[in-house]
Amino acid sequence: MEEPARSEKKPTPYWNPYVAGVALGTVLFTAFLVSGSGLGASGGVARLVVQGLKSISPSMVNQNHYFAGMGGGHANPLNNRIVWMVFGAMAGGFVSGMFSGRLKAEICRGPQTPPGLRLVAAFAGGCLMGWGAAMARGCTSGQALSGGAVLSLGSWVFMLMIFAAGYALAYPLRRLWI
Repeated sequence: MEEPARSEKKPTPYWNPYVAGVALGTVLFTAFLVSGSGLGASGGVARLVVQGLKSISPSMVNQNHYFAGMGGGHANPLNNRIVWMVFGAMAGGFVSGMFSGRLKAEICRGPQTPPGLRLVAAFAGGCLMGWGAAMARGCTSGQALSGGAVLSLGSWVFMLMIFAAGYALAYPLRRLWI
């Protein structure tokens, strides 16, 4: 007896980029209005790292100037709105993917690229972006969206460098996608 074919939900189309841009701008404006500051993620991730380090070695957190500013002494590094913004962004992405029919585990890669290489390249790129965010004192969402919205020169320079690096690396790394 043949097993009946399972019907998979067809993914909904992506949003029009202009509509998505207006929606993102509205969210950013609302964040400024409600919390007094914009959007960002790297600060929340850094605070999660500090919480992890604090559970292993509180003295290490207290001795490091960068970490101590987020969670030294008796301060709770998770007691900050940006930590919960990171969790909200992850939950929102999960719910959005679920409702749009795009929630699935996959490794996006070119046909000639082995999955292991793609994962290593993604991890390396993420580490470089994280390091760059720490050096620039803000991630792409914090710098480009929030900093750019208030016309911060450093934020505009940061984003121009992100795009320049993307264009510079696109050609030599294109074989990962073809």
